[in-house]
Amino acid sequence: MKKKNTGASLVADTLINHGVEYIFTVPGAKIDKIIDEIDNRKNGPKLIVCRHEQNAALIAQGMGRISGKPGVVLVTSGPGVSNLATGLVTATSESDPVLAIGGNVKRQDMTKRRHQAMNNVAAMTPLTKVAEEVLSAANVSESITNLYKTAISGRKGATFLSIPADVSTEETEFEPLKPTTLVKLGHANLEMLEQLVSDIKQAKLPVLLLGMRASDDPTVAAIRELLSVIKLPVVETFQGAGIIPKHLEDTFYGRVGLFKNQPGDLLLDKSDLVITVGFDPIEYDPEIWNKDINKKIYHMDYVISEIDNYYRPHIELIGSIKRTIKKLSELLEKENYQIPKENEEFLTKLKDKFENITKLFKYHEDITHPLQFMWELRQIIDDEKFSTVDNNTIITTDVGSIYIWMARNFKSYEPRKLLFSNGMQTLGVALPWAMAGSFLNPGKKVISLSGDGGFLFSGQELETAVREKLNITHIIWNDSAYNMVDFQQVAKYGKGAATTLGDVDFAKYAEAFGAKGFKVNNPAQLGEILREALAYKGVAVVDVPIDYADNIILGNMLLEGVE
Repeated sequence: MKKKNTGASLVADTLINHGVEYIFTVPGAKIDKIIDEIDNRKNGPKLIVCRHEQNAALIAQGMGRISGKPGVVLVTSGPGVSNLATGLVTATSESDPVLAIGGNVKRQDMTKRRHQAMNNVAAMTPLTKVAEEVLSAANVSESITNLYKTAISGRKGATFLSIPADVSTEETEFEPLKPTTLVKLGHANLEMLEQLVSDIKQAKLPVLLLGMRASDDPTVAAIRELLSVIKLPVVETFQGAGIIPKHLEDTFYGRVGLFKNQPGDLLLDKSDLVITVGFDPIEYDPEIWNKDINKKIYHMDYVISEIDNYYRPHIELIGSIKRTIKKLSELLEKENYQIPKENEEFLTKLKDKFENITKLFKYHEDITHPLQFMWELRQIIDDEKFSTVDNNTIITTDVGSIYIWMARNFKSYEPRKLLFSNGMQTLGVALPWAMAGSFLNPGKKVISLSGDGGFLFSGQELETAVREKLNITHIIWNDSAYNMVDFQQVAKYGKGAATTLGDVDFAKYAEAFGAKGFKVNNPAQLGEILREALAYKGVAVVDVPIDYADNIILGNMLLEGVE
């Protein structure tokens, strides 16, 4: 060990060793040595300078969700670190891997009242899987390596490393480490799998409930293979969107979450055997869908279940989800299971209800209905002549009324292509996540959707997107209100309060940042303007005044039972 490395050079070289391509940052004095070292490396990660640390963390989260590898965010001390809070708690709750690095004051000043001095670890611990402070340059590389591995192991999430300014400049003879090989799991216990096969054969209505940890490509392929062996009815969570492809749509009964009033809820109600696959309770509270605690549940995952009064798995099938499903397919190939006839009739009626649910709503000539918008966008995606977007196009959706409409009704046939914040329900995620999608797919069109409220949580990053020459079309459903809050207030109290916002000319706002602005004045223009905006190479913003008159129905019990 002859060469001297600084703490900062070890940060740069360890991240290079881990294959990190982008680092999202807002610079500052306590991390300037680290930034300088990264900038000096020709083969190093590209530094993306953001307008706000929260957005930098959300872009990193989007990188983690789409790629499965930790997105990396680097911020300075004090408010730089505290501004990470929302992004990191969103990533941790929604199982998206992120490695966050924050600066701090010199070690000798950490217990004093000094400029931007803060107990970073205490602040970040409740928001992350692990938060650490490295107190010696000798430990920098090992800390980054361990935190990177922790972010992608087990229940994925955010990790945080605090680096005091003088540790960045301190020298050590230790070299930058390379990542270790992750443990590869086998399938779940064979005896338990055979018990599941037996229970499926005896069940009157077995159902697959597909969740967030079932959405990686290998697992999705295994699920699709299983459904070619046995046609079990399927329900997706919002974060499981796109697992079921078009050719298996006959098995699909919609997505569930938030309010219990969807066809998938009726299916879960009637089911006597629920096989949860990669499901996390944060996606849809089991108290809602298993209120009577009357279902036999098999928990299939690579992490153990979180037991509560309403989620008590009969058996836990822990191991590689992909390998467990492949083994289950092998076992079921020998069987000839069919849903009992009385429940075949139930499923036929339920499928009809699912396919015709949109007929409950009314359109108007002067303003766009949410379902009209979704129909137009789906038409464009399905149009083979319109090459800008297709079923592999990433669509990121913000929280708000738009989130409920899209999660329930927008058809998606590929995993991790229709993204929602379904754990924290964090406003402002759509544009940062779309930026992540664009960084990962250079040149390819990415679509982001938000309400007018959520958009201005992160709208300043339009400048970053333009500067980085990203290819994003962001569409705003505009009603000048926080409508998701408003319609629930109306349902509870008969009126809304503190939900009204002022008008913004979003087309001009976009143009001020160098993006292309569009405004839809009536539904007749919608299709043409969407096509023009989606064909534009670069960053475009489309302002669509939206008709939320039917929002009150979203929280109501709009479905009658099916007998």
